[in-house]
Amino acid sequence: MDLFALTRGMIDIESTTGNEAGMGEFLHAELGRRGWSAQRMEVEPGRFNVIAVPPGSSPALFFSTHMDTVPPFIASSEDEARIWGRGACDAKGIIAAQILAAEKLRHEGIAAGLLFLVGEERDSLGAKVANDQTRGCRFLINGEPTENRLATASKGALRVEVVARGKMAHSAYPELGDSAIEKLVTALYRLRDVPMPETEGIGASTMNIGIIEGGRAPNVIPDFAKALLLYRLVGPSDELKKNIVDAVEPCEANFTLEIPFQRLRTIEGLPTMVAAFTTDIPALSNWGEALLLGPGSILVAHTEREHVEKKQLVEAVELYVRIARQVLT
Repeated sequence: MDLFALTRGMIDIESTTGNEAGMGEFLHAELGRRGWSAQRMEVEPGRFNVIAVPPGSSPALFFSTHMDTVPPFIASSEDEARIWGRGACDAKGIIAAQILAAEKLRHEGIAAGLLFLVGEERDSLGAKVANDQTRGCRFLINGEPTENRLATASKGALRVEVVARGKMAHSAYPELGDSAIEKLVTALYRLRDVPMPETEGIGASTMNIGIIEGGRAPNVIPDFAKALLLYRLVGPSDELKKNIVDAVEPCEANFTLEIPFQRLRTIEGLPTMVAAFTTDIPALSNWGEALLLGPGSILVAHTEREHVEKKQLVEAVELYVRIARQVLT
């Protein structure tokens, strides 16, 4: 089936964030071959989004997802029920389903556009560039692995860098130094006690301490230490950021990235979920009212077990078509 072959063909193109050019070239050529008016949208040297429309059209609706994947590259394989490999569900299977859905709509005389982006796994740079080059559409159907359920909301994200500074000394004389690592550990324990904001129907914010680094050597009192944290947001972040700053004192709290919490449109009769992850949607605010749905489970994305159910891929094509018809009428 074209849907499965297209999915596997894209999985076998290595496209970790920053290295999406091969995937972009493939999509640009493939969509041109299929009769679409496809263009590169430059993002930075060597990186570009791909946008495609039926020739001569100005679609009111675009399908969109991302071309990049997290490392490491994992080639495709398949069995009777699943397609495996890096990007199977996040998000190359989704790209394939969106292309086929847009082609079905095109054959019905309904124009839907396609927007495939770079950089979602890092900083949504492709989406930020695309947001300044809109095409006047009213609806955006974004694809992420939601097991084919419409997301009622998508959690935001707050990245925090906690920095501790101290004074070096010989470890035999710790009283002459000031351990940055001890300060950092104390700050992280305090952060674990900071109340997590909650929103009814959505749940609580969460925190992950992802990276800890610092020190010079086992026999040196460390003068520097750092931790990188990620909060998943369920509402405004102002109070949480104040509490973080207070909790880590005398360490520094640097807020390096914030993606806001989003409530999303749903459609009566379709199953729903809350996306505990972030998407490109906040960076695509100029592309119309957003909906979020895609085949595959986020629970296997970013793992060595990444896969997508073939049944869900087929269902996604029909769901995308159904949703497009409904919002456009």
